[in-house]
Amino acid sequence: MSRTRLIEITRRHIAHAVAGTVDQAPGIRSVPADHYCDSQRWQLEVDRIFRRLPLLLAFSTEFPKPHSYRALEVAGVPILLVRNGKGSMRAFVNMCSHRGAQVVAEGSGEARRFLCPYHAWAYDSNGALLGVRNSGEFGEVDPSCHGLTPLPVSERAGMIFGVLSPAESFDFDAFFCGYDKVLALLGFADCQVVGRQAVEGPNWKIAYDGYLDFYHLPILHRESFGTEIGDKAVYDAWGPHQKVSMPLPYLASLEKKPEEEWPESLLLAGIWTIFPHVSIGTFDADGPFFMISQLFPGERVDSSITYQTFLSPAPPGQENREGIAKQMEFLHRVVRDEDYATGKTIGRNLATGAKANVLFGRNEGGGQRFHSWVDALVEAGESDLPEIFSRDIGPEIR
Repeated sequence: MSRTRLIEITRRHIAHAVAGTVDQAPGIRSVPADHYCDSQRWQLEVDRIFRRLPLLLAFSTEFPKPHSYRALEVAGVPILLVRNGKGSMRAFVNMCSHRGAQVVAEGSGEARRFLCPYHAWAYDSNGALLGVRNSGEFGEVDPSCHGLTPLPVSERAGMIFGVLSPAESFDFDAFFCGYDKVLALLGFADCQVVGRQAVEGPNWKIAYDGYLDFYHLPILHRESFGTEIGDKAVYDAWGPHQKVSMPLPYLASLEKKPEEEWPESLLLAGIWTIFPHVSIGTFDADGPFFMISQLFPGERVDSSITYQTFLSPAPPGQENREGIAKQMEFLHRVVRDEDYATGKTIGRNLATGAKANVLFGRNEGGGQRFHSWVDALVEAGESDLPEIFSRDIGPEIR
């Protein structure tokens, strides 16, 4: 069914390529400028989007066998991800039930139990409290009530998604709207991490706007790569998640070929975004590899941090490693010095109050849909989740 959906999408792209048209929204959308620079609005976005929705935290390849773990901090929350003894992923707040110390130092490894460095309380890979040091002197503690605090977690398409707010469960199926089945075709489950780097950026929405925007490519990136590609975009959506592609002229040649001969690499081409903070791009450096950008709000309204993780479907040889390293350096520089440098000036300019709104044109429907979802989720109450993901939110783009 996932390939069938990709065939349908590609047929629509072919029609655009033949006609020389692009996707368009019904009209131009205005977004209040203070939505990018008001600290109260920003805090609502952090609380009601980043702390309530699934975020991409890691990749399946980082947990190759039972008892593999990774400890990290996301948006101020210390997290421990563990593949338990049965092979299932678990996620916990990385905090001891005794006095709140961080149980596991940031990093990754393999362990059957975790010992708090403060008072040596011990936990297993299911988060259960195994023992209290000097328990006879400490006093009686019910282990069932004092394990690590669990977080909702789900492993899909070779990626690990978790919710930062403690809860018994989360309806991940409702959130993904079937998008995870299509993402599985990217093959991340069979990839390995070949590089990782970070880029400091502007307000998270200014940064994310760029991932959905092809309109700027031949202008902002004219000195790096933009002149090699066009500024046209077509958008496909699964709830709040979007794929952005170009209706390139060569797509017209597919019309004469049987669908079963259409190469999967072509069907998968484009930028895959996962709301609210992920962008996936495909590149080639003597062999295919992926750049997955995980965007998180920073400590202030005008800052963000993006982690670029590079996955390869095969162990790279020495020559390939050099190609990937060069591509990583190039992509880091382009994002830092072109996209995010421009984004930081946008943030400063909007903070002056000189303009009441920013505009998203009819050809920028992806950005229009993104802001529609941000607004809807900021306004949504707890009882609206997960039903909200079944709604048709945003403009009709065609």
